[in-house]
Amino acid sequence: MKTPPVCDYEGSDYQEKFWGAGGRAYEDAAEALALKRLLPASGQHLMELGAGAGRNTSRYAGFERVTLLDYSTTQLKQALEKLGDGLRYRYIAADIYRLPFAPSSFDTATMIRTLHHFAQPQLALQQVRGCLAGGAVFILEFANKRNLKSVLRYAAGKQKWNPFSREAVEFVELNFDFHPATVKTMLRECGLGIEKQLSVSYLRADFFKKLFSQKVLTGFESLLQSAASWTAYSPSLFLRAKADGENTPVNTKSMFRCPACRHFPLEDTPPELTCDACGRVYPVKDGIYDFRMDRE
Repeated sequence: MKTPPVCDYEGSDYQEKFWGAGGRAYEDAAEALALKRLLPASGQHLMELGAGAGRNTSRYAGFERVTLLDYSTTQLKQALEKLGDGLRYRYIAADIYRLPFAPSSFDTATMIRTLHHFAQPQLALQQVRGCLAGGAVFILEFANKRNLKSVLRYAAGKQKWNPFSREAVEFVELNFDFHPATVKTMLRECGLGIEKQLSVSYLRADFFKKLFSQKVLTGFESLLQSAASWTAYSPSLFLRAKADGENTPVNTKSMFRCPACRHFPLEDTPPELTCDACGRVYPVKDGIYDFRMDRE
């Protein structure tokens, strides 16, 4: 099965260039506030989709185990160097459209700054739902097409695309903004019911960063998340959704499945995992499981 293209950060200095030297301390703090408001206090096994170099991973301290998933092994290596391996963390290189996890493997999942890279977001969300236990919490962040800046630009005739139309807009290759109603519809159709919405990072413009200190900006952000989230006109939106169905226990025996033929269980046998059904072999190198289908 041919899957959609993937945005690959292999070899990228994204963590340092975008977050370290990019002047985005406010955005990072805003997301930390949102996660604190939306995350369950504790849980068994959290999946972090699009984990990158592990910027948010330390914020999942209440979970017994955390699985970091990204397409880039270089990003995962940075996360491993920062967090260490051990029993609590597991590092998985995989394609979002072919997740290598058995049903009910996770009771919580997060996807932050990742959905905007998906040409077929609903297909990706279906994969996520397929490995969540019943009643699991899913926290999704996405780039909001209907943000205040785009609305004002459209009204002034400086922007051609309509921020109120429901289709996604691809402003750079494999970089999409989505309408909130469209994302909510996709989640519901995938069996994920919406519980809460937060409007995040209204003040990310350089004007505000120059005018106010980081402490003041964070204080304003907290107030805006509390008072203005119903408007959904911020550049970033967070949704908390819940997997439909009765609560089911997390699968603690064998979390893997073959992304090629979908057979499970796939026994966890480093330095390589072999599928009993199709014979496909997946290597484990330097602490990273590599389930990517096109890296052979």
